[in-house]
Amino acid sequence: MTKTLMPGEVPLAAWAAILEGAPIPLDPAARAAVDRGAAAVARVIAAGETAYGVNTGFGKLASVRIGDGDLAALQRNLILSHACGVGPALPPGIVRLILAMKAASLGRGASGVRWEVVALIEAMRAHDVLPLIPAKGSVGASGDLAPLAHMTAAMLGEGLALPGIPAARALQAAGLAPVTLGPKEGLGLINGTQVSTALALVGLFATERVFRAALIAGAMTVDALRGSDTPFDSRIHALRGHAGQADVAAALRGLLAGSEIRESHRTDDPRVQDPYSLRCQPQVMGAVLDLLRFAARTLETEANAVTDNPLVMEDGAIVSGGNFHAEPVAFAADQVAIALAEVGSLAERRIALLVDPVMSGLPAFLARDPGLNSGLMIAQVTAAALASENKQRAAPASIDSLPTSANQEDHVSMATHAAYRLIEMAGNAAAIIGIEALAAAEALEHRRPLRSSAAIEAAHGAIRAEITPLLADRLLAPDIAAATRLVEDGALAAAAGVALPGLTP
Repeated sequence: MTKTLMPGEVPLAAWAAILEGAPIPLDPAARAAVDRGAAAVARVIAAGETAYGVNTGFGKLASVRIGDGDLAALQRNLILSHACGVGPALPPGIVRLILAMKAASLGRGASGVRWEVVALIEAMRAHDVLPLIPAKGSVGASGDLAPLAHMTAAMLGEGLALPGIPAARALQAAGLAPVTLGPKEGLGLINGTQVSTALALVGLFATERVFRAALIAGAMTVDALRGSDTPFDSRIHALRGHAGQADVAAALRGLLAGSEIRESHRTDDPRVQDPYSLRCQPQVMGAVLDLLRFAARTLETEANAVTDNPLVMEDGAIVSGGNFHAEPVAFAADQVAIALAEVGSLAERRIALLVDPVMSGLPAFLARDPGLNSGLMIAQVTAAALASENKQRAAPASIDSLPTSANQEDHVSMATHAAYRLIEMAGNAAAIIGIEALAAAEALEHRRPLRSSAAIEAAHGAIRAEITPLLADRLLAPDIAAATRLVEDGALAAAAGVALPGLTP
């Protein structure tokens, strides 16, 4: 595991570890670049030159020159006026990730802030002084201004820290002093894509766990329905050439290898082909995997980027641009949303097969005494509701734009809420996969005494360790919640004991 965060070179695994609480500090070697950038800003002030964000107003007010005596007030006012977020507070893990990304971005030296600003962010991470950042209020352009302003306000001793205490008190309790911002520093702190990128990464990591569990549940369903593994033949997928498709097919072959259920119907099954939701899993889930890998590359790049404005170049020039525009993040989040919707949609169709006695040849709704018992009838309805909700949420956010700042910022990305929705979408998809796993576990038991493969029986065992067989109708919500946890914490995928494809090819 990465021991320090080297600005510009942080791997996805390190961001994931920070999200889970790993205390990975910024590499102290970053200080030299930070000091060079701060010195360049100081030279502009000393020379009486004008530079946007250093000694001018912001956005539509960029033409207003600010006197040297007001530069500290300019930066403070920027933070206080921009802290306009609403909605629920982002949870601690996401806030730690935002702080780490902001420190790493500033650590590249192109933002023009002093080392003491970076050091305070690092000290707040180390002492778990986490700003209270409302989730909503950014359009994903000109940076995540409102949420990052709440982050910065806490550094000034203003606003709140988690779980809702005054930031000044939280800093004092940790032995930390608020910072007084110098020229360019307020803008360097709030002008960036760290919030949208952190949210997108949280959604991406959750989606990877859902994806892997969906491969397990999908393989369980294939066997429980006495489906064929022939569609997973490597030769089929080599002829098409998509890497994700080939990887998914290989995973399904591995999961099904050695199944007695499969062997039992090789010579006496009159069916010619399985429904698409069974036999086209490599094509659909492979396309999902390719999208997730593309999004992972995009977000890894963005997490290591410098995305504020203006930027201090190595020669000391201060150059205005638009790196704060989060279109890459918005596109990546939209792709992950589409992928989540399709994973859930495909799984819901497999659940429908499992509970349909005409398609499955099993008791209706997998009830032990259909009629007296309804079995998993309404569990499938719940899966359908969640799949439909995710389809609606998957509409691209990046194609929307509302001009802001008196039309100075006339095209925005909407990346932040594009990324934020992924968290709930991943939760919906996890519940769908959990329901499929429940249903497939029930269906496999109707195939006894035949056994499935070692991998699938291990996954079945993980389910049964948490959830007893459905011998008669009972309250199913706790079962669904338990199955969903097995998906979300990776336990279902881990139980199978086989290598599964993920974000890294």
